[in-house]
Amino acid sequence: MARLRRHAAAVGESGEIPVAAVVLDGAGRAIGWGSNRRELDQNPLGHAELAALQQAARLRGDWRFNDCTLLVTLEPCPMCAGSLVQARMGRVVFGAADPKRGGLGGVLDLSTSPSAHHRMEVVAGIQAEACAELLEAWFRRRRRQQRERRCGTPAAPAPAG
Repeated sequence: MARLRRHAAAVGESGEIPVAAVVLDGAGRAIGWGSNRRELDQNPLGHAELAALQQAARLRGDWRFNDCTLLVTLEPCPMCAGSLVQARMGRVVFGAADPKRGGLGGVLDLSTSPSAHHRMEVVAGIQAEACAELLEAWFRRRRRQQRERRCGTPAAPAPAG
């Protein structure tokens, strides 16, 4: 997860929301990496989880991931959670919970939905505080930059904490 956080931080410097994901095969080898690319590609589907799934599927030549694990720095949204159910992901491990938009326990849990044809293990909260702080700092910086653009002057620094 620490490596994913570093990758997400680099993505955040490019202007994307700092989220990164990796798919590990049954032997623990990384077979698909992804990071948010919505702004860069102007694509609403540019989520880290979907990019990692696409790369892993191409590499494996298969869309089924029963023996695999997806690690991601933020709880997947409902779109990504649905894709993980469709891909038959064996396990999902995430860092920060997303109580406003999370699809694996935040606002709903697609992994346990009666409509889901596949059940996957979900492990939440791995390095949660560090993952959440990365996102919170990025959003604080973004709001400050937006204020500066609107007002034309640097905004006062946000209080620490």
